[in-house]
Amino acid sequence: MRLSEVVEEHPSLIPVINRFGIRLGLGDKPVKAICEEHSLDTDFFLTVINTFLNEEFFPEKKLQTFHTSQIIDYLRKTNLYYARYQLPNIELHLNSLISMSAPGNSSLSLIGRFFSSFKEELSARIQDDDEHWFPYCLSLSKRLGKEPSGAIDGLRITKECRAEDPIEALLADLKSLMIKHLSGDYDENLCYAVLFSICSLEKDIKQHNRIRYRILTPMVSAMEKLCE
Repeated sequence: MRLSEVVEEHPSLIPVINRFGIRLGLGDKPVKAICEEHSLDTDFFLTVINTFLNEEFFPEKKLQTFHTSQIIDYLRKTNLYYARYQLPNIELHLNSLISMSAPGNSSLSLIGRFFSSFKEELSARIQDDDEHWFPYCLSLSKRLGKEPSGAIDGLRITKECRAEDPIEALLADLKSLMIKHLSGDYDENLCYAVLFSICSLEKDIKQHNRIRYRILTPMVSAMEKLCE
């Protein structure tokens, strides 16, 4: 399977493969060859890609074999992508939209304030991940001697529904606010740029959370039980 063919069909994968250090200019190389060039675990790479693309993809036995550090490294790089690129990109377009639209547009001002609140919430989660959650997960793994290899005994990854993620909910509200309540004179092209950026981030966070909640969280729960 050529990675270039997959990316051509699913351009939303571009930021995902970037998190693995893979950049465009893929040529006709197969996935395995590209993974070998970048010293990547091909099985883990494909699992992340398929989890991102397919809601129904859930290889329980395969997920049990991955290292905690592999998953956390990917999630950290995802958080970094949000902080360095996605949030500033939306903010840049939104600020341009507000400044280039008719002054005194109350709906745009409201959208601007709502985005600021969302940015604060997401930034706070990223900081908490880096300072508390990820170090805690890694410490459990080291206590059990599960690094650098070995599946976690007693791990049972399930498809149970989780409570709605507050970050996902805020982003959905922001998109809804723009679609339903935007009014007055505004630059339509900039509006589309903001909305498309929001939709892109919404999809990315939703799939990011599947890895966070359906892979990492059950692994941590299993490790906590073994440490009792």
